[in-house]
Parts: sequence; C-alpha cells; structure tokens
Amino acid sequence: MSIPAISRHMTKAPITIERTTTLGDAHRMMREHRVRHLPVVSDGKLVGLVSQRDLYLLETIAELDLEGISVEEAMTERPYIVTGDTALDEVLEIMTEQKYGSCIVVGRGGIEGIFTTTDACRVLAGFLQRAAAA
Repeated sequence: MSIPAISRHMTKAPITIERTTTLGDAHRMMREHRVRHLPVVSDGKLVGLVSQRDLYLLETIAELDLEGISVEEAMTERPYIVTGDTALDEVLEIMTEQKYGSCIVVGRGGIEGIFTTTDACRVLAGFLQRAAAA
C-alpha cells in the first residue's frame, strides 16, 4: 500500500486573513467558519499563521484590546509548510514531533490547502472503518 499525498486529505482553499486584520475580527472569522487556524496573507502571499490558541492566550492578558491589535502582531511567522505531494505519513510525523496543530499546503499558485489535527482525525477514522470492514 502506498502512502497518499497530503493533497488527498487537506482542506482545500482554506479561509485566509490579511495581516492587518484585527485580532477581534480574526476571532469572529474563526467562530463563524468553525476553524481554529487562519493562514495570514499580505498581497496574496503567505506571511504567517494565527491560531485560536494564539488568540486565547492574548485574551488572558487583562488590559489587551483585541480590536486594536493586528493579526500580524500575534501570528506565527514561520508556519509549517509543505507541498501537495508531500507524503501524509511525513506530515503526520512532523506535526506530532513538533506539536503543530496544522500545516499549510502551498503550490505554484500560492496556498492550496491546510491540513489540521481535525483532518488527521478524519484520516484515522476512515482507516479504522476500512480496517473493521475488511
């Protein structure tokens, strides 16, 4: 059995956010779209990643106004990035070792997708269902 490429299991065309967007707007977008990770872009190019965990951490700081702070100030500037042909097992191994919650899949045209721990759980569930049916 060959290991599938990450492109087979990623969430295609993820919602992105501009780096100048406020953290308050980022939080609203995450709730509205039920996502925990937003690739951050500037002029269409990937410049970082902001996660729900980043926002929750900042919300614990008492005097911080999320409406007055841009995503750029809270984002991870060097998110885990792979290409669509990267093997699924390689991505899972690195995500596990580094405790990453997601990786961004890029190609010649820019961001193609995102693979998150939720996607990983979906892959595992499918595998277990096929194994039980065999």
